[in-house]
Amino acid sequence: HDPLTGLPNRLLFTDRAEQALASAQVHKRGCALLLLDLDHFKIINDSLGHNVGDQLLKQVSERLAGLFGPGVTLARLGGDEFAVLVESCPQVVQAAALAQRILDALREPFIFDGHQLFISASIGISLFPSDALSAEQLLRNADSALFKAKSVGREGYALYTEELTAHAQNRVEIASELRRALEQQELRVYYQPVHDLHNSRLIGVEALVRWQHPERGLVPPVEFIPIAERTGLIADIDAWVMDQACRQMCQWLADGVQLSFIAINVSSRLFARRELYEQVAQVLHTTGLDPAFLELEVTESAVMEDPEVALEQLHRLRELGLRLAIDDFGTGYSSLLRLKRLPVQKLKIDQGFVAGLPWDEDDAAIVRVVIALAKSMGMQVHAEGIEQVEQARFLLEQGCDMGQGYWFGRPMPAQDIDWHRAPPIQT
Repeated sequence: HDPLTGLPNRLLFTDRAEQALASAQVHKRGCALLLLDLDHFKIINDSLGHNVGDQLLKQVSERLAGLFGPGVTLARLGGDEFAVLVESCPQVVQAAALAQRILDALREPFIFDGHQLFISASIGISLFPSDALSAEQLLRNADSALFKAKSVGREGYALYTEELTAHAQNRVEIASELRRALEQQELRVYYQPVHDLHNSRLIGVEALVRWQHPERGLVPPVEFIPIAERTGLIADIDAWVMDQACRQMCQWLADGVQLSFIAINVSSRLFARRELYEQVAQVLHTTGLDPAFLELEVTESAVMEDPEVALEQLHRLRELGLRLAIDDFGTGYSSLLRLKRLPVQKLKIDQGFVAGLPWDEDDAAIVRVVIALAKSMGMQVHAEGIEQVEQARFLLEQGCDMGQGYWFGRPMPAQDIDWHRAPPIQT
């Protein structure tokens, strides 16, 4: 151990790293090594003396140690250089987010004899198994990444590969902006009309989240939802959307709008955790919406991740009196037997299968099977992504109940919906 900070030294750290990598190889896990170096430490040492320098290193090591849980090893390699080994780090973005957390933590001033001392650090990141396979190589790569971080301008981090650095920085940036977006109310709920294919009437809407970014304009969900899922922000976003959408539905019903349901997507991450039931019950209670008007959409893949938990969750939700739909149906591999046991009222055909209708024979065959399957189980069928009248016509002829897509209407703000629009499907 290092006598000043009590942290593992270089020798012990390399030894632990070798063990961690061996275990990661067996369990097919990713690891990350972060090398951290204080900026301008030499100046502090020269101007304030070694005593203050040593005190600072001790305080830095304590502050860093407070950031990490189990599965993370912190070491002092010498001088003002620290190393962090994360034993389970499946994604680049997690390593980058950790680096950002370290930088943020070191931004807070350090106090010595009543004086405040502000410091910053630079971090180099190397990943196993993508950048290196041995502890030695990981350290070398992290070192060259650290050199890069320092040369770009201090107080930042860099990854061993350049493309990754830009990509990760963008993602970490979006994640912190997304937190702010929630607080500053930059998120919007847009509504896409759902029409009854038999008479073309607008019968429901699907609530979809959009981000009105002050600089980037309207950010599409593909760009921020996956990041929200990885950072855990999805729970807050989902709760907010559900609350907004249910309030809006109450307003429409009070205004006498003839709507039979509002559909809301549930993130698969949220679905796996059990607090979904409490959240939905809470929103229904606060807004006073009759649960019969609420339809929750769960993706097929979310159900298949853990079918037993899913079954229990769906039954509990169903007890609240709401309706359930399986979204993106046909893109996963659910067994039909399982599907039969799920308490769902509707199957939604993924737009990937609708796109080729009516000309693509494979798509047409799949859609026919899904419709027949749903009918045999007493479920409704709802197609997404209808962009042409021919698609709507084919779906209607096959017995599909309802549809949505640009041909009927794009997702739009609540006040822009045309309640009387009913484009004719049959010629």
